[in-house]
Amino acid sequence: MKKPDAFSLFSLAARRTNGRASDARSNPDLAARLQALDLLATLVAVVDAEGHVVFANAALEDALSLSRRSLAGVRLQDCFTEPVLLDNALQGARSNEFAALRYDAFLRRLNHEPLPVHVVVAQTEKTGEVVVELLPQEQQTRQEREERLLDQAQANKELIRNLAHEIKNPLGGIRGAAQLLQMELQSKELIEYTQVIVHEADRLQSLVDRLLAPHRRPHVVGDVNIHEVCERVRSLIVAEFPRGLKVVRDYDTSIPEFRGDREQLIQAVLNIAHNAALALTERIEAGDARITLRTRVGRQLTFGKQRYRLALELHVIDNGPGVPDSIKDRVFFPLVSGRDGGSGLGLTLAQTFVQQHHGLIEVESVPGHTDFKILIPLP
Repeated sequence: MKKPDAFSLFSLAARRTNGRASDARSNPDLAARLQALDLLATLVAVVDAEGHVVFANAALEDALSLSRRSLAGVRLQDCFTEPVLLDNALQGARSNEFAALRYDAFLRRLNHEPLPVHVVVAQTEKTGEVVVELLPQEQQTRQEREERLLDQAQANKELIRNLAHEIKNPLGGIRGAAQLLQMELQSKELIEYTQVIVHEADRLQSLVDRLLAPHRRPHVVGDVNIHEVCERVRSLIVAEFPRGLKVVRDYDTSIPEFRGDREQLIQAVLNIAHNAALALTERIEAGDARITLRTRVGRQLTFGKQRYRLALELHVIDNGPGVPDSIKDRVFFPLVSGRDGGSGLGLTLAQTFVQQHHGLIEVESVPGHTDFKILIPLP
């Protein structure tokens, strides 16, 4: 189902009440029908024909660091670096020159650089009211990237499952034939060749089993304490890398338990942390390697094409060399690895496990700072 935009939500609400545009504070009916706009992740203002703010949704309040009470009655044009662009758009709306107009602009913000936004101006069914929707270009790019990531992950999952099944059957036949041949051979050198075949067949079988693991194992749901997950991962990493690597805890202990598969989440976080540790080889030798496990609560976040009131943000941060530029856009693809000898499955499986919790993994990486962020909805 297509997610409603600001205009469809506003028009639906507008049909339920009549009356001229006024400040939402003094008009309970107006305030009630505008509450739906608070559900949107985009920035939305309802203005009168001259551009005075009648209503600002929660996302716009956050972006401007001003309350809707402070914004009420303010000329929205003055919130832009080029007010004349919105003036012209509102003039066009008053003269019915268009149903909707789009343009790019910069939104002024207190104590911040201007925010580049894509502005959509549209008339409503009520005379004298105009909806102005602002889509932060950074947010729009991020959402497009997430959608591509989700689509790619789904395509990869189907490809892996089909490919693994196609490989598995002939692989068993190759191994069995090599074993039968080995029983008939007398030459020690020839027997060594058949042993190589059996060994490589077993290695490929192990790889196939890992590819199929997320689809075979049942999703066991229970109450999960994310800090128990982090502590389990921390103990495993410290046991494997006892010297030269410091694993730092940075926890928000107020994060509530949530329903999930504890073992899957341990494996997902461990795969990311283990990759980080392997990337820190030089710093471990120098004695200054560091991995930070950080937990926070995110509010009003949009990911996976949905908006969540609360979400877990689990960061696995390292001070290693960073993800190579050549694989940054493909880091979650199967069999893609930036390390010699790596299988390229660790991050693929981690993303799969997190997606089974309706979540997503994002990565930001520059030399000296790589941050893998796991996002999971909270109740």
